[in-house]
Amino acid sequence: MEGKFQAMRVLAATVVTGAVGLLASACFAQNAAIEKPPKPALTSSEAVLRSWKQIGSKLIAMAEDFPEDKYDFRPSVVQRTFAEQLLHVAGSNDLFTDVAKGKKPADDESRANYKTKAAVVAYLKKSFAEGAAVIGEKGEARMAQIALDSESGRRLPLTALAWELIEHSGEHYGQLVVYYRVAGLVPPESRPSK
Repeated sequence: MEGKFQAMRVLAATVVTGAVGLLASACFAQNAAIEKPPKPALTSSEAVLRSWKQIGSKLIAMAEDFPEDKYDFRPSVVQRTFAEQLLHVAGSNDLFTDVAKGKKPADDESRANYKTKAAVVAYLKKSFAEGAAVIGEKGEARMAQIALDSESGRRLPLTALAWELIEHSGEHYGQLVVYYRVAGLVPPESRPSK
């Protein structure tokens, strides 16, 4: 009988020691999290750059994923094709980049200039990469410089123009989600994680 009580005492001591250890670990982790200083806030140009890259990666993923034989698909006759949507976004990105560089914007987004999926994807990637490079090079002070929006004729800070283009890209991303669904496909962002 004494052996049973001894075994139960050892088991109880082990359980209590384990529980105390877990509680101490949790308290230590909580204190470490509390004591860890917060990350510094993003500057305005860093926030623009992060958003520019995020929407760019989503649109590039769609461009790479959508079947080439459906690149000229359009949900209705009054809408752009899938490829034309991507080319329009890339051309608009170029507008931002050209304005930021002080150049007259070019109009290069015609489907006739980009006949294959590979050509469309390459142009889209290039437009987002060049825009990101300009935002990164300009930095905070120079992104605050006033520029002329060649489409609206308004004068505004480059940061505001970049945000307009990010929103514009987001609008086209949403449209392309519908293209996927109407074509019977699931957009990359809506697929379960592997």
